[in-house]
Amino acid sequence: MLNPVSDLILVVLELYTWVVIISAIMSWLVAFNVVNTSNRLVYTIGEFLYRLTEPALRPIRRHVPMIGGVDISPIVLLLGLYFLKRLVIWVSVNYL
Repeated sequence: MLNPVSDLILVVLELYTWVVIISAIMSWLVAFNVVNTSNRLVYTIGEFLYRLTEPALRPIRRHVPMIGGVDISPIVLLLGLYFLKRLVIWVSVNYL
């Protein structure tokens, strides 16, 4: 059984994981002209997702090069979030 603080941290990490996934999908849709950012709703959603994810992705992009023109920084961020979730669970079970 996890304590409430650990549970809250896990929920926040899970929600942020989904934000990163949705942001990556949104960027693909814009890049392949499936959705158009001249639509005000699409632009607002894209800007919101960008503002949520860019502070975490920017440092990763500085250190991880693009591979074949593909930005893998969201994958690295998702792996980091997965590691943090596992770390929170491990600390909660072993030390709390």
